[in-house]
Amino acid sequence: MDECPLCLARDEVLVHGADDLRVILIDDPDYPGYCRVIWNAHVAEMSELPRRQARRLMDAVFAVETALRTVMQPTKVNLASLGNMAAHLHWHVIPRFADDAHFPQSIWGPRMRATDARRVAGRLALLPELRKAIGAELTHAA
Repeated sequence: MDECPLCLARDEVLVHGADDLRVILIDDPDYPGYCRVIWNAHVAEMSELPRRQARRLMDAVFAVETALRTVMQPTKVNLASLGNMAAHLHWHVIPRFADDAHFPQSIWGPRMRATDARRVAGRLALLPELRKAIGAELTHAA
């Protein structure tokens, strides 16, 4: 799919790549640690995957969530599979904190507050450790 931004895979910060899926870090200044788990084949819906592949994808999503919880210790982790803008199967895995810009609302809603730059900087400093933890969790999930 020439026009699909998730098929093109340009300018991504790759955390983990495999034949069937990849995990990338999203460059969002308010949400360090925000990851996307992308199924590499152009598929729009979970129900289009054979059960074994769907399980593989969800195991990867859960592995990323576990790594986020361990390293970043968020208040909550949001999981979302929308696909309205890009009809290509992917999951958003987003660490949420009670002091983040949108909490308790969705990150795609109106901002509730300014984000404390020192806390964001502290979360950014955890990204190298997070990348290692994601790799370790995905190795266990495979």
